[in-house]
Amino acid sequence: MSNRIYFKDLPGYAETAERQRNYIGKDTYYDLELIKNNEIRNQVTKYVLYRMQKVKLTTFYCEKSSYNNICRFLNDEGKKIKKLQGAEPEFLMRMLKKWMLKNGLSFHFTTQNSIGKEKLVRNKTIGYMESLLEFLNSNIQIPEREKDVWNLKKLDIPFRENLIVNYETVNFTRIIQLPLREEVKSGIYLNLQEESIACVQKELTAMRRLSSYLQEKYPDIHSCEDFNREVLEEYLTYLRTEKTTNKCYHSELNRLRAILENIGKIYGYTQLEEIFLSRDIPPVRKTEFKFYSDAELKRLNVQIVKLNEQYARAMVLHQLLGTRISDTLTLQTDCLYEKNGEILIRIRQMKTHTYEKPVSDEVAALIRQAIRYTRERYGKTTYIFVNDRDVSRPLQYKALQEQVVKMIYKENLRDDEGQLFGFNTHLYRHTYGVKLAEMHLDDWTIARLLGHSSVKNAKYYRKMSAQTLADETRKARDILSKIILENLDGWEEEYEQIRQDGRVE
Repeated sequence: MSNRIYFKDLPGYAETAERQRNYIGKDTYYDLELIKNNEIRNQVTKYVLYRMQKVKLTTFYCEKSSYNNICRFLNDEGKKIKKLQGAEPEFLMRMLKKWMLKNGLSFHFTTQNSIGKEKLVRNKTIGYMESLLEFLNSNIQIPEREKDVWNLKKLDIPFRENLIVNYETVNFTRIIQLPLREEVKSGIYLNLQEESIACVQKELTAMRRLSSYLQEKYPDIHSCEDFNREVLEEYLTYLRTEKTTNKCYHSELNRLRAILENIGKIYGYTQLEEIFLSRDIPPVRKTEFKFYSDAELKRLNVQIVKLNEQYARAMVLHQLLGTRISDTLTLQTDCLYEKNGEILIRIRQMKTHTYEKPVSDEVAALIRQAIRYTRERYGKTTYIFVNDRDVSRPLQYKALQEQVVKMIYKENLRDDEGQLFGFNTHLYRHTYGVKLAEMHLDDWTIARLLGHSSVKNAKYYRKMSAQTLADETRKARDILSKIILENLDGWEEEYEQIRQDGRVE
């Protein structure tokens, strides 16, 4: 085999757009002889050949700098690193980070996203090393539960998948203390069988934050066995006084309590089972009930209809149906049917139950056109709006969000207060509910059309704007004023002045 992999010789290079070929260059290549140790070189070469088959040409090109950094690292630390396959990943990752610091390579760097906002991104060299080690060790029969990064599809349990957000792995590597990491794995494994993957990810976030705190303040604590009420109180104080980037820890602390209690039950750490007191968790912040004004909807929709036609249909249907965005994106191609001369839609809510409601001919026509669009391009599918990379899955939330946010920034779309719009998909649902309330529908009907199982939330949709409230009550107020004024006839002179002024105070 040649010791170089030239990009110009790779399958698909000729079909790549000219702009991308110019970006890659004519004589760019991977040098497979950069690593001095023959055994390690052969292992890394296997990974490079695997990636060459697995990823797009442009991705393979972007990974070249990470490959070169790894080769430099392995050569510089060759005396300490005798093998990769079967070696302790934690040891190798610590070695890599020390080498990066020594050579002036940051663990993170700041970049701009597609709409110009700055974000913190991890150095790709670290991710490349993690992926390399996972590839090499995947041939060793290690049970998935014993790995530090779980592939969800390889676990031997069913879990509640989030269809519009693609969670593929559960990563424990940022939990620093190894005994604590193993305890968290056991707790997460149990919770995966009962909770949604989104809840489990929040529990991991909570444990990562706690792990970092323990490493800094209590370096002698390596296990939940040593975690007690006193340490928890110190941690809660730290969150309120020092770690103030998150304004409310209500959700995170609830998830932390859930995972700690589970760990306590699994390992017999009885102090964990009631370590939290009710006062420890701050109340949920009361948020203002918001919805779009007619003027705001008009500004947004003028531009939404200029998006890719299927994305535009998804956004318009989202408004017309009043569904959650997860329910809009998971609408299935068999959702429409007729009964007693009326067109009904079946909405399979991801969070709760399936419900049905009537839709207009116009809405039905829009849905049917969306189905035709998908079938013409992807054939028969389960979902109306599909992920073009995997048509068995629905359109991903992030893909739709990226297009809409780009549109907002490009067109400088602002709300009635002059602020740039966000991707506030749930406000469309609020707006739908408010419009139902303005039509004077009863609470039961509002709840039914929104897919609620009870009427307790209907009161929020009756919070109309001050102008709407004034307009709709003006007639009633005028009648009431007239009655009061008529009843003032014949009263004392001081009341006559009130009647003449036309005021009733």
